[in-house]
Amino acid sequence: MPILVVNAGSSSLKSSLFATVEGKVEATPLWQAQVDFAYQSGQVLIQTRRRGGPWESFPPLAPEAGISGLAPLFQSLWQGEGSPLATAAEIKAIGHRVVHGGSLYRQPTLITPEVEQAIEQLSPLAPAHNPPALEGIRLLRQLLPGIPQVAVFDTAFHQQMPAAAALYPLPYAWAEQGIRRYGFHGINHEHCARRAAEILGRPLEELQLITCHLGNGCSLAAIRGGHSVDTTMGYTPLEGLMMGSRSGSVDPGILIHQLRRGMDVEELDRILNRESGLQGVSGLSSDMRVILEAMQAGHARAELAFNLFIHRLRSQIGAMLMSLDRLDALVFSGGIGENAAPVRAAACANLGFLGIQIDPVLNAGSPRNCDISTSDAPVRVLVISAQEDWAIANACQKLLQEE
Repeated sequence: MPILVVNAGSSSLKSSLFATVEGKVEATPLWQAQVDFAYQSGQVLIQTRRRGGPWESFPPLAPEAGISGLAPLFQSLWQGEGSPLATAAEIKAIGHRVVHGGSLYRQPTLITPEVEQAIEQLSPLAPAHNPPALEGIRLLRQLLPGIPQVAVFDTAFHQQMPAAAALYPLPYAWAEQGIRRYGFHGINHEHCARRAAEILGRPLEELQLITCHLGNGCSLAAIRGGHSVDTTMGYTPLEGLMMGSRSGSVDPGILIHQLRRGMDVEELDRILNRESGLQGVSGLSSDMRVILEAMQAGHARAELAFNLFIHRLRSQIGAMLMSLDRLDALVFSGGIGENAAPVRAAACANLGFLGIQIDPVLNAGSPRNCDISTSDAPVRVLVISAQEDWAIANACQKLLQEE
């Protein structure tokens, strides 16, 4: 019986249906859907495909329809022509990526009313992510009543970070209240570490890696022996790198200054999460594809946004190095990490003194799950496809086998 995965991000939704054969989840999905809410102003791009087939476009939605407007998309999974399912009853479980699980959830968890309430209570810490996840959970409960749903938390992978990396230099009483660095994108950081070990042909336990998850949301992780020892995101997904529409780390004095000038908290929250980053600096878009196209056309603020993005990325790669004894590989993943060769080239430029040297031909060739370093570089640079959906399906399968 297959497992349906729903991965609701800050600007996109991905969903996949995975077959299970002899207790193992097949890596290639039977059915896929991708929904891009940031594709164009006033348009939501929806595409689906069956295994081995081409992408097929749905009629576009208005952005205000939200996830609740995607019911026809999921219904097409078991009702549409060529559907891999005879009926919806064939689905074994539904797995959801949930960004923030706080300190409560360190493992994949069956969704109960109590778990759903906890996810909602944590929404202020991940305002662009937990609410869409809740929408997806509630929509699928309506469409597929009685089928177990599982939450797989992005924060879980980082829960064993050392205290020196996990805590803030604030009054310790705040830490006792749960104010600490949780980290995010853990599902993909963990997947990238395991996949890097396979590509390099080395045991994960002996590797020291920096993984770069670069998409509309961006984060890095320093990984030693398969465990996260530092990461760039913190109490919320707002900390760290410059992102699509999020500022990343800024001087907190700026925020105090704006509040003293009369800006209210909701406006400040909106600006930091939705009107900053690539969007705020360029004035064009939160999409790196748009920024790169505008740069080629000579748009000065697009170039400034790109340069800021690269400066912050390189600075944080350096910060992650300080949590490792050495570096075996630098890994790029996510929509930008996998598809934007100029970002990889700029991030790795002049890093020969660290042993990082990429092959420009390999880098420009749309690489996937491969090494793009020069043959003699002591530190390998890998491009690894984000397979969060498959990782979530595996987590669901393992949990259900243990029940």
